[in-house]
Amino acid sequence: MEKRYDVIVVGGGHAGCEAALAASRRGAGTLLVTLKKEAIGYTSCNPSIGGVGKGQLVKEIDALGGEMAKAADASAIQFRMLNSSKGYAARSSRAQIDRRLYNFYMRECLAAREDLDIFEDEVKEVLVASGACEGVRTGGGHIFRAPNVVLTPGTFMNGVMHIGLEHFSGGRMGENASAGLSENLSSLGFRVGSLKTGTPARLDGRTIDFSVLERQAGDEHIIPFSFSTGGITLPQRPCYITRTNEETHRVIREGLDRSPLYTGKIRSTGVRYCPSIEDKVVKFPQRDSHVVFLEPEGLDTDEYYPNGISTSLPVDVQERMVRSIRGLENVKINKPAYGIEYDFVDPTHLFPTLETKTVRGLFMAGQINGTTGYEEAAALGLMAGINASAKVRGEEAVVLERSQAYTGVLIDDLVTKGTKEPYRMFTSRVEYRILVREDNADTRLAGIGRGLGLAAEDALERVLRKKERVEKEKKRLAAVMVPSEKASLAQLLKRPGISYDDIAEMEDKGTGLSYYEKVQLEVDIKYKGYIERELAKIKKFSDLEKIRIPAGFDYSGVPGLSNEIKEKLAFLRPRSLGQASRVSGVTPAAISILMIKLRANGGRRRKKG
Repeated sequence: MEKRYDVIVVGGGHAGCEAALAASRRGAGTLLVTLKKEAIGYTSCNPSIGGVGKGQLVKEIDALGGEMAKAADASAIQFRMLNSSKGYAARSSRAQIDRRLYNFYMRECLAAREDLDIFEDEVKEVLVASGACEGVRTGGGHIFRAPNVVLTPGTFMNGVMHIGLEHFSGGRMGENASAGLSENLSSLGFRVGSLKTGTPARLDGRTIDFSVLERQAGDEHIIPFSFSTGGITLPQRPCYITRTNEETHRVIREGLDRSPLYTGKIRSTGVRYCPSIEDKVVKFPQRDSHVVFLEPEGLDTDEYYPNGISTSLPVDVQERMVRSIRGLENVKINKPAYGIEYDFVDPTHLFPTLETKTVRGLFMAGQINGTTGYEEAAALGLMAGINASAKVRGEEAVVLERSQAYTGVLIDDLVTKGTKEPYRMFTSRVEYRILVREDNADTRLAGIGRGLGLAAEDALERVLRKKERVEKEKKRLAAVMVPSEKASLAQLLKRPGISYDDIAEMEDKGTGLSYYEKVQLEVDIKYKGYIERELAKIKKFSDLEKIRIPAGFDYSGVPGLSNEIKEKLAFLRPRSLGQASRVSGVTPAAISILMIKLRANGGRRRKKG
């Protein structure tokens, strides 16, 4: 069996879904090859979307025309705005989702596309000729031809699962790992390494004593993820909070002699910011407890996800550990926790377009790039799908700047600096976060999404209306004086602790603005000076970003650069002087030398857009 396509996407996780949808929606004949059709879009770890730094990615995916935000809204059973007491730059949306409904929504979304074929098989090999991608070969003996392939294998590439001292091949519980592809990539010249992640046990909610636990409800005023969602219709469910204790920690310490983490069975680097419970107990011995969030898995199931106690300890230790926690004394474990090691490819093999430097037409997205999290994977998948389809259409690739989007920071960090541990997005990674926020993702990116043919027709109209309403209200606030304060309403709004809602209450009238409009108004007025300084910084650094480094530029012929810098730049092949400046070990002096050399050679500036 042999068939030709424009784009082949390998893997049906969050990255694969966004890549396949983006490519097919942009007119590319697309094939999605996945191990199991029923698992397309499955949330294999926690039943939630968003979080600190991640909610921003979901909003950006939506603004660009991706699907994750809509899928989350269609399956959400609790919404919470995290960091709501902090400034708008730090606020991030998070939603508990019904795992089954999210999976169903995404499967139906892909199945509904007539120009997207879905084939169930395992890809064993990327076919390459003369340094260019030609297609894939599957374990079933099928060959599919395409000049562009997007690899999104998640944790399945040579996945090994660990429960205590037992280990077995698998991509996640109940599903086989992918074998052969990792070796194929190594033979093509890619540096392949391994990383580790894990998940907690799943608990039977009918055996949990909720009466002794702290109840955590969601927000009353819900802000959906998608800018186009009118409202949330599903019933909302609370989470519950409990904590580990000294007995829990004693059980864990006694079980360390059978822990794959502490007996050397697991050698890969795990997620720094989401460690297993045994790592927490060992590395933070001064802590007498750790928080556990009990999260519902859906509306039609009694299963709960105990966020905070991910582990790879033996099942009998898991049972004693969990039952030592308040409210879980008689709990039944439906599925045990496990750790998983899987292969990934050094992301410095990638251009910022997510196309590989080693094989033309081969793109990589998701955990194969060294990331962790549904949201990071989906953002990467969307951009890979966009740029694979751009090659089909003969268009210029889309590269988002660091000053433009969290997605731009995510990709630039990976392809410029690489990673030795699973990469997770945080607000702290973003230099210009007061300008790059959740609430203005549509303002920043809807124009790009619409230009690509992915965002809805009315997306730009919504952005324009928002801008007009905000500007009109800003002018009104500046014109209305408060005699008792000898200040305008706009000047009052600048004061700490004063919100736009406070101003509306003072005037004894409704605000008339949407949530997004109110946030934009407050940010514009309260942080005007700071924003102007940030924009000046962006302009200054954008000059470096505009200076393009020609493909095949010979660094060996640049006098004044150290051999180490020459080797790094020759391998990384940065697209611009700005990207080169962010490479570890490349000094400001080296950038000055490069700038002089490029200008002497007639270095070209990148076109806008």
